[in-house]
Amino acid sequence: MTLKVNAHLHTPYSFSAFESIDQALDMAKKEEVKVVGINDFYTPDGYQAWAEGCKKRELYPLFNIEFISLNEEDQKAGLRVNDPGNPGRTYLSGKGLSFPFKLEEPYASQLAAVRAEANAQVEAMCGKVNELLKANDAGFSLDFATIKQELTEGSVRERHLAKALRLKVYENRSEEEIKALFEKLFGGKALKAPVSDHAAVENEIRGNLLKAGGAAFVAEDPKAFLPMETVQKIILKAGGIPTYPFLADDAKGVFTDFEGDLTKAATKLKERGFYSVEFITTRNSAEVLEQYAGTLDEMGFVVTFGSEHNTPAMEPITLTTRGGAPLSPKLQQINYQGACVVAAHQYLVKQGLNGYVNAEGIADTKHRDEFIKLGDQLITNAGTPESNDMNIDFKIYKYSEEENNAQCG
Repeated sequence: MTLKVNAHLHTPYSFSAFESIDQALDMAKKEEVKVVGINDFYTPDGYQAWAEGCKKRELYPLFNIEFISLNEEDQKAGLRVNDPGNPGRTYLSGKGLSFPFKLEEPYASQLAAVRAEANAQVEAMCGKVNELLKANDAGFSLDFATIKQELTEGSVRERHLAKALRLKVYENRSEEEIKALFEKLFGGKALKAPVSDHAAVENEIRGNLLKAGGAAFVAEDPKAFLPMETVQKIILKAGGIPTYPFLADDAKGVFTDFEGDLTKAATKLKERGFYSVEFITTRNSAEVLEQYAGTLDEMGFVVTFGSEHNTPAMEPITLTTRGGAPLSPKLQQINYQGACVVAAHQYLVKQGLNGYVNAEGIADTKHRDEFIKLGDQLITNAGTPESNDMNIDFKIYKYSEEENNAQCG
């Protein structure tokens, strides 16, 4: 059975189009998306609400996380990986983390430090925005503590700052006054989006003020980016599967240096200890997604898809390719089977057993089909009396733990 899956969704615990976790899960239920993966930046804080919300709606939860890491080898080589503007900077996800979440030292402190650095950068940008507001006699300023308390769940992103600025500019001003103030703040550049299109306006604020070259831009401190290997260890110690997010083709058909040669990229990923990959499907053409996801699946990678929803724009949770084309039956099957592996992994780790990757990050690729079968059983029984809160018998996991250790070791 191929059920609908969205394995990468951001929530208000980082930044999201959703006002709440309930809104996200209500949409998933309405659209009959059975498997949903929370995937916030640097935090597992939304896991409890995600688990409770999924149980209430008979959805199957995946517990994921996202990081921005740095690979110094690629940076020195000028190699663009999956951040097209910054060589060496590499987005990574962890799939199927432990729930309840647990992370030992020193990894817990490393994760906390990265979150603190990310917040500090946005706080510094907030200070620059206030300088700009004062210079343009805006008559108001932004309070970072208020933004953190009212617009976030603790993790502050530059998109929160853009939203806070839009809200303040809109207070007690006519449409013409709003446009005039933005034009002043943008250094004489007129607002392109209609004032009524809040998401587009926030994107313009971010692009004109908060990104590189903008009046309120603050470069990230190098401490904000952990080495790729450290991020992989954090993910493994948290019980998850290190996962590489592919950008693949952009709207102009361009690939990054790292991803242009798929065979070479896949080989390098395996050398670096990645056996799982993902795609944000709305970024890619159907043809490229079929080619890349299909090839990687055939090469033994676990492949999952998601939508992110980490911008102000609200889109369906049901996945499509760029331009709104539905996923083909083949892509739906690849995505579902990948989700099954993640579901089986997080279930087995919760039982104290090795999952799809062991503590050293070695994947049990020989038994991938068995993980798919177990994950399918878990997902299709979610919300039924037989599930017993997911603690169902895993008889199809036939081989012994000793054999599993031998395969992974």
